[in-house]
Amino acid sequence: MHRDHVIAETRAWLERAVIGLNLCPFAKAVHVKQQVRYVVSEATHIEALQLQLAEELQWLAAADPAHVDTTLLIHPLLLQDFDEFNQFTGVAEETLDALGLDGVLQVASFHPQFQFAGTRPDDIENATNRAPFPTLHLLREDSLDRAVESFPQPEAIYEANIATMQRLGAQGWATLQQQCRDDALAAAPAPPPDDASSAGPAR
Repeated sequence: MHRDHVIAETRAWLERAVIGLNLCPFAKAVHVKQQVRYVVSEATHIEALQLQLAEELQWLAAADPAHVDTTLLIHPLLLQDFDEFNQFTGVAEETLDALGLDGVLQVASFHPQFQFAGTRPDDIENATNRAPFPTLHLLREDSLDRAVESFPQPEAIYEANIATMQRLGAQGWATLQQQCRDDALAAAPAPPPDDASSAGPAR
């Protein structure tokens, strides 16, 4: 899938779902300040993805937070199965620790088939963590701590998100997803069939 389209649909999801539904009260500020880095991986095997993850973790740790505060590492060619993706999150944590960045950065996860433990696949609360493509969200611990301090009851976010998704319902979520796809087509029209472009880092 063309890199620009992947970024456009992910950005539309961030705007319409994460920010639009207020699923993460901390997301709007970094988005408005254009401090979100979008990286589309062209990795086709796990080892390459782990290597790119390590590179992106190191890049973010060294970057100026005023310019890039957080990174979305999107990998549309790998880990389409949620169980396999969920297993890879353990690899991500091991990579973070091996780089000596535990306590400096965190890795959160989003997936089209995301499912919380103890839920059924079609339970609407799972949609709070469902992105258009498998995505690893790299966050700074300092930024997260400051955001949590500014929010009076961070533990209430999860309950509020469930209530939001229940009000939206399955049909409402499907409509929102289609709107994200439409936004992506409008922002980054699909290339002609003979376009040989491949995904790569968005720096």
